[in-house]
Amino acid sequence: MGIMELSDERLDQYVDDDRRAEIDERVESSLEEMTVEEKVGQLNQRSVHFITGTEDEGDELEGAIADGEVGSLLNVTDLETKRRLQERAVEESRLGIPLLIGYDVIHGYRTVFPTPLAQAASWNPELAERAERIAATEASADGHNWTFAPMVDVSRDPRWGRVMEGAGESPVLGSAFARARVRGFQGEDLSAPDTVLACAKHFAGYGAVEGGREYNTVNVSETALRERHLPPFAASVEEGVGSVMNAFNVHERIPASGNESLVDGILKGEWDFPGLVVSDWASFREQIQHGTASDRREAARKAIQAGSDIDMASEVVVDELADLVRDGDVSEDRLDDAVRRVLTVKGLLGLFEDPYRYFDEQRREEAMLTAQHRDAAREAARQSFVLLENEDDRLPLDPADDVAVIGALADSAEDALGAWSFEGRSEDVITIRDGLESFLDREVAYAPGYSLPSEVTDESMPGEVTDESLEAAVDAATDADVAVAVVGEPADITGEAASRSQIDLPGDQRRLLEALGETDTPVVAVLMNGRPLAIEWLAESVPAILDVWHPGVEGGPAVAETLFGEAVPGGHLPMSVPYNEGQIPVAHDRLPTGRPPGDGVRDYASKYLDVPNEPLYAFGHGESYTDFAYTDLTLSSNALSPGETLEATVTVENIGDIAGRDVVQLYVQDLVGSRSRPEKELVGFETVDLEPGETATVTVELGERDLAFWTADEEWAAEPGEFELMVGHAADDIVHTERFELRE
Repeated sequence: MGIMELSDERLDQYVDDDRRAEIDERVESSLEEMTVEEKVGQLNQRSVHFITGTEDEGDELEGAIADGEVGSLLNVTDLETKRRLQERAVEESRLGIPLLIGYDVIHGYRTVFPTPLAQAASWNPELAERAERIAATEASADGHNWTFAPMVDVSRDPRWGRVMEGAGESPVLGSAFARARVRGFQGEDLSAPDTVLACAKHFAGYGAVEGGREYNTVNVSETALRERHLPPFAASVEEGVGSVMNAFNVHERIPASGNESLVDGILKGEWDFPGLVVSDWASFREQIQHGTASDRREAARKAIQAGSDIDMASEVVVDELADLVRDGDVSEDRLDDAVRRVLTVKGLLGLFEDPYRYFDEQRREEAMLTAQHRDAAREAARQSFVLLENEDDRLPLDPADDVAVIGALADSAEDALGAWSFEGRSEDVITIRDGLESFLDREVAYAPGYSLPSEVTDESMPGEVTDESLEAAVDAATDADVAVAVVGEPADITGEAASRSQIDLPGDQRRLLEALGETDTPVVAVLMNGRPLAIEWLAESVPAILDVWHPGVEGGPAVAETLFGEAVPGGHLPMSVPYNEGQIPVAHDRLPTGRPPGDGVRDYASKYLDVPNEPLYAFGHGESYTDFAYTDLTLSSNALSPGETLEATVTVENIGDIAGRDVVQLYVQDLVGSRSRPEKELVGFETVDLEPGETATVTVELGERDLAFWTADEEWAAEPGEFELMVGHAADDIVHTERFELRE
């Protein structure tokens, strides 16, 4: 997308002119009254309950709030505590400025949805918007007015545990989901009591941590930053996101929190972002560990001067900034700009009119885990499932079959919730085992097969298989007509601080599957995972593989409905799946090489000797229980002039026997550019639901903005020349191509 061409609406879309004028007047009046210390207090965010760092509770915190030393909180989990702390701010501090109360609401609140990466596999942004609308309704009913989501980092490295929080490897797909999730959280009116302030994170480049290792360094070129990592942030800003979070990593060896070119230069400068910028946990202070600040004072100065505003948890700002301003090392104008942004957001949320709007116990009771919310979570799960393999139409299963369920993950409520599901409760989850038994209306044979330790450590990893557990699993499978083997990774080895150097099936799960394969019973694999897994052996050995990710509270019924054909899988991969870790990164938008592979084993080309260049499963891949044919790809013109749009139209037909859903994917290659351009990159997509024999005409518009890139002149522009437009079922399954020209 053209990240230099953002619209002018942004945060102002949430308020009319009269109300905005009232908010601005209130903000300026408050600034005039505030002491330097009170201004600094608005930039200090304290944590209440321990989740990701040190615990901060008690009388000292309440006293700091009453003294005006705290502007926002995170990790407050009790509604009564939230009200009490807000009362301290409003009724006991000198100016009565209310608090922002933030929380990590990542893929649902009490109603836990599939993980964000799973939702991206639906290729249906409206699904994510609905999920976040529900999450905002529940979180706001429990006293929160700010969420630290969506994560919009683009990543091509599944070793990084946090890929489960994002939308995968494509900046185009990622931008679409970023917009949808911002809309879902913030609604149409930020002052409505059922909305929360969204936060696009982590700015910027965090998805490119070296080796996929959490908190590691990042080394991306300006071109990669502009073309791959920034577009979803730009989309979030254009959609009106109210806050942006700094990344932990460096860019050009300068920590993101203190990186003036990133924050003040691009975000607040080029994009004119009007919201607030919050640090990630203690990232202001971590400039010291990075070696770019000598002490806490310098860390505070660099972060504030770079354009960052709120200090989450490190307290270098509250300790040092007032003296920095008095000593002239930081201007009061810069301090006022940061505080103005914080106060404006509080005004947009309606906190000045009613600071207690989020503390309604009756609304909380009525909002949580409703039947409608559970229905939405089940539909989200169904749409997220990706059928990776289905040789000989092994799926769907026959409900009359005697089914054995093998695998501890099938009976694990905690792992169905996935990482980053803090308010999720295991008692709310319908597991895969429970879902199958309810669907079939009978008890099914079950054997765990492998262990899931209560705590994962270096010495205690999941997936251990004993002789006894193996024998029980084989016996259960032998006595059944079909064995459903639920394998993968538990939730606690995904998410933050959960990087893996090897991303195959953990533990001895392969041993279990090998033993099941030696029986005469057909085996179907259900894969639960937070990231794409390197499963070459599984793909070769098991004819049917359904990837259900970590599917949330309604995962069990959704899996059962899909396995038995009541629902038809229509998900497509948002990230490429590698054969093995040595291929990483492997993605659809790779650059061409001067030595492309030929047919020889040693032909001095860019290739491996032991594995293909292509991924095991390509970006966009997804099988179905039916088949779709694409015909008649046509372009409205073979030439595109500046300021105009070109329409690409294709006819899609369901040529199978049952209804299904497909994702029409459009890719483009810029054949000659001032910089080397990708072999193909996603530029558009459309989902279609078709009955057997039904056809649909899908039209996608393309303009200069869709063809633009970071040129050799260091500007965002589309260069005149020839382009190849491709339509297909996946990045490696292109069925039609057409060429067109972009005129000068």
